[in-house]
Amino acid sequence: METTNVVLTGRHRGEVELFSDERKAGKMDISVSGDKLTVYHTEVDTAYEGRGFAKLLLNKLVSYARENRLMIVPLCPYVHTQFKRHPQEYADVWAK
Repeated sequence: METTNVVLTGRHRGEVELFSDERKAGKMDISVSGDKLTVYHTEVDTAYEGRGFAKLLLNKLVSYARENRLMIVPLCPYVHTQFKRHPQEYADVWAK
C-alpha cells in the first residue's frame, strides 16, 4: 500500500514523501515561500522504478498546492517536463 505525505520542516523547506509498505520509496524536495511552492528534485528508490511512483508524488504535490492555493515553481526536471506535456492539467498551479 502506497501513502504520500507533505512534511515541512524549519524555514519552510520539506519533502513530499512516498511510502510503500511502510518503507520510504521516494520523495520530492520542496520549499514554500508566500504563495509559491518550489519543487527542486524528485527521487524514487531504484527498487521501485517503473511503478508510477514519481506520478504519485506529482499528484500529491499538485493536490497540496491546490488545497493551499499555492503556485508551483517547477525547478525539478521531471515536474517541469510533466507541466510542459500537460499544460491544461496544471495551468491553475503552474507559476510560469
